[in-house]
Amino acid sequence: MAYKISDDCISCGACAAECPVGAIAEGDGKYEIDADACLSCGACADACPVGAPSEE
Repeated sequence: MAYKISDDCISCGACAAECPVGAIAEGDGKYEIDADACLSCGACADACPVGAPSEE
């Protein structure tokens, strides 16, 4: 199951830097995860300082 980034996102980019497949990009006001590319590895959640990414 793909990860999703909540509205708690502070747009720091830590998650995007850790994504091994580049599935995370800056969106409108927060970062967004491409569900089709997401491996559900959890690297983004581990890197996020506010815990915004979580499994859907």
